[in-house]
Amino acid sequence: MKFLIVDDDFDSRKLLQKILHKYGYCDIAVDGEEGVDAFRTALKEGAGYDLVCLDILMPNMDGQQALREIREIEKEFDVKAGEEAKIIMITGLDDSKEVHDAFFLGDATSYIVKPLRKQLLLDEIESLGLTLEERA
Repeated sequence: MKFLIVDDDFDSRKLLQKILHKYGYCDIAVDGEEGVDAFRTALKEGAGYDLVCLDILMPNMDGQQALREIREIEKEFDVKAGEEAKIIMITGLDDSKEVHDAFFLGDATSYIVKPLRKQLLLDEIESLGLTLEERA
């Protein structure tokens, strides 16, 4: 399994990486621009991400814009319906407008409000149809 963690907060990135690394390979990006670049590069290399954890509030490019660009990149690369990356929007905001925009304007797969809890994240990932198996 391959993960992309996009968050401007060091502690959040570190926590996500700590939780996910035992289940697969984790790439890290510190803002939306870097996350979009990483996503495009992965598809160019034929090794797209299974899951993207995407913070909403970030400098340079916020998570909502990054989400829209990631979905456009998938269209450019003719990613088939149902094979798109699962994208979990992660934020400290419990804001219904942000939730609406993420799901209906950006086609997010899920939404989690910080503080992150390990079991909640793992349960959410599995509810999206991804099987988490610990790597050897």
